[in-house]
Amino acid sequence: MLRAIFLLLACQLSGEAIHRLTGLALPGAVIGMVLLVAWLALVPRERPILTEVTGWLTAHLAVMFVPAAVGLIDEGAVMSRYGLGLVVATVVSTLLTLAVTALVFRLSLARFAPEDPA
Repeated sequence: MLRAIFLLLACQLSGEAIHRLTGLALPGAVIGMVLLVAWLALVPRERPILTEVTGWLTAHLAVMFVPAAVGLIDEGAVMSRYGLGLVVATVVSTLLTLAVTALVFRLSLARFAPEDPA
């Protein structure tokens, strides 16, 4: 289990290092994810262990939001001043994202779906 966690952290750290050293336009996390996919393609025996660890991490995902919540509490003055605007912006952007996703899905389905032979 520790080996799989180390693999996740090593890929993340490597991606961040590559991002900072090369100045690539991709975020370090994305580079790390590509490194992880490449590693899993080269070393398939890691997949079951990594599946177990990621399942455990996903099951305990709520705990990982605690630092973000504490950070919000620390910014009480800013939240009281701009909180409503942030909530409105979050709701509007979420609704726009859902609408655009649905539109793109419908257009893709109309364009790429197989014809019904009946």
